[in-house]
Amino acid sequence: MESEEVQVVNGSEVVTELTDQLERFCRGRGDGLVNVFVPHATAGVALMETGSGSEADLAQAIEGLLPTTRPYRHRHGSEGHGRDHVVPCFVSPSLTIPVADGRPLLGIWQRLVLVDTNRDNPRRKVRFSFLAG
Repeated sequence: MESEEVQVVNGSEVVTELTDQLERFCRGRGDGLVNVFVPHATAGVALMETGSGSEADLAQAIEGLLPTTRPYRHRHGSEGHGRDHVVPCFVSPSLTIPVADGRPLLGIWQRLVLVDTNRDNPRRKVRFSFLAG
C-alpha cells in the first residue's frame, strides 16, 4: 500500500474541494483502490457536485439538522463545537474510490470534498492510501 498525507487549510468554508489532490495522488499508480481518510474528530469526506451551490446547500442542511445553537453536552471551543463532533457520524471520515489507469473513477459531476464545520482549527490533514489491484 502506498500512502501520503496532505495538508488542507479550509478557512471559513464548510466544504473544501480535494479532487485535484486526489487526482495528483492517483496519477501513474495504475489500477486499484484509493482510500481517503481524515484523522480528525470533527471532519469527514464526501463525494458531491460542486460549483452549483451545493456547498452552501450542504452547510445549510447541516445547520438545520445539527444547529450550532443547540445546547450540546460537549461544550469546549467555539459555539456549536459540540455539533462539530457529531458531524462525522453523518459525513464519514473515510471513503474508498476505484482507480483505473491512474485515474479515480468519479462520476462526471462527482468531486471529492472535505466537510468540516469546526472553525476552531482551519488546518486539516487528509491521508490518501492506494492499494494496487
